[in-house]
Amino acid sequence: MPAPEAEVFARLSALAAIDNPEARSTKTIVETFTGKPLGSVPVGAAEDVTAAFSRARAAQARWAERSAKERAAVLERYRVLVVEHREFLMDVIQAETGKARWAAQEEIMGLMFAARYFAKAAPGLLEPHSVPGAFPVLNRASVRTQPKGVVGVIAPWNYPMLLSIGDSIPALLAGNAVVVKPDSQTPFSSLASAELLYQAGLPRDLLAVVTGPGTVVGTAIVDACDYLMFTGSSATGRSLAEQCGRRLIGFSAELGGKNPMIVTKGAKLDKVAKAAVRACFSNAGQLCISIERLYVERSVAAEFTEKFVAAIAATKLGAAYDYSADMGSLISEAQLETVTKHVADATSKGAKVLAGGKARPDLGPLFFEPTVLAEVTDEMECGRDETFGPLVSIYPVDTVDEAIRLANDTEYGLNASVWAASASEGEKIAQQLHAGTVCIDEGYAPAWGSTAAPMGGMGISGVGRRHGPDGLLKFTEPQTVVVTRFMNLDAPPMISQDKWQRLLMTLVRSFRILPGR
Repeated sequence: MPAPEAEVFARLSALAAIDNPEARSTKTIVETFTGKPLGSVPVGAAEDVTAAFSRARAAQARWAERSAKERAAVLERYRVLVVEHREFLMDVIQAETGKARWAAQEEIMGLMFAARYFAKAAPGLLEPHSVPGAFPVLNRASVRTQPKGVVGVIAPWNYPMLLSIGDSIPALLAGNAVVVKPDSQTPFSSLASAELLYQAGLPRDLLAVVTGPGTVVGTAIVDACDYLMFTGSSATGRSLAEQCGRRLIGFSAELGGKNPMIVTKGAKLDKVAKAAVRACFSNAGQLCISIERLYVERSVAAEFTEKFVAAIAATKLGAAYDYSADMGSLISEAQLETVTKHVADATSKGAKVLAGGKARPDLGPLFFEPTVLAEVTDEMECGRDETFGPLVSIYPVDTVDEAIRLANDTEYGLNASVWAASASEGEKIAQQLHAGTVCIDEGYAPAWGSTAAPMGGMGISGVGRRHGPDGLLKFTEPQTVVVTRFMNLDAPPMISQDKWQRLLMTLVRSFRILPGR
């Protein structure tokens, strides 16, 4: 099965929010598996962002007037369309990213989960609710939400559909408009998913996808948006947070990870070894929540390592638009260079290659074998820095406490995986890990897919949360409305100010005996 035809990408390119595409230069997007051209997109300028925001603000005012149930109905229709067109969407994702098809399906499932959860949850979460007023009976207090306005979404290349349109879903349901900047390597994934939103009835001006470089389009979005959602590296996230801070606008980000897996004695090693291959090498390791460090109790380390290496040896690399390949390609020369450099640096300093370790140009220009290193130290680049590729390190440890200490010995804190003799033991370990999500008896997918629960990072792995109530409400401004009834707080004419203030204090002190006080 080949990549979609050129006509498909030409159609998607026309959806980019570029006012005068004939006057813009274009960027050719290539099929990652082969390096062959897929199509081209216009390279947006700052004025395209300005125009997109102008239209978005007008559309947002009308969209916010709709009820949350009406907005949710549009997103539910979108979810149905995603299911119907999933094969096409996976083709586009694979063509741009080079990931295996099962990893592309993870992305589609993530879109479905997000649309389903937020469409169901939004009407209730956005409903005004009563809270105790300052003075019972006299005050009636309620909390309402208002949308931020126009949300900027700067998306990465590794999960380009899920982390662009998927992050736009809760922002739209909260009543906002959205302007998206997809990564320059993967614009068609965002455009293909946006096309389905338009088909579902979303006003075209409410969601704009502006293609172009981050230095131009991204900067213009940060300068204009009312809230920024970003997924990418910790270094870029820190810079964007500073820019948002200067403007005093909200900012949420999922950033890098150097995620640990802990395997204790008593764990079912055959099961762990097989699942660890997925946990480490999904999307060729180009996943913020994938595993890069494995801490294994010494009593089972040799056995686990043997089973893990054998499972890797059975992994099939390939460029296929079907499920015949277990792992696909890296996305770019830059990623290939990073992985190659990390392996060379580690081996030159004494690390041992237990599996993989080499590029595979016979399969395609950007393939690299799933690689396991032993005897990695902090002096090696891959010891503490995120590789973001198919490279993991394995460390035997004497005790579970040592594994926990080493797992926490990092600036990152995004995801962790625990495999123990029992679920209760796994949960005890999880409670001691400094990570936003912890999967017990799995790698990362169940935590990601639990969209009713918050997902995000600690340390330099992120700010804020996606998913769960926080994943929607962060795109709103809470507003407190208090109605004063019967009388206000001025002293009645027949009571002196002195007596009135004492009476108020007596009344306030009595609140402690009232329910809810």
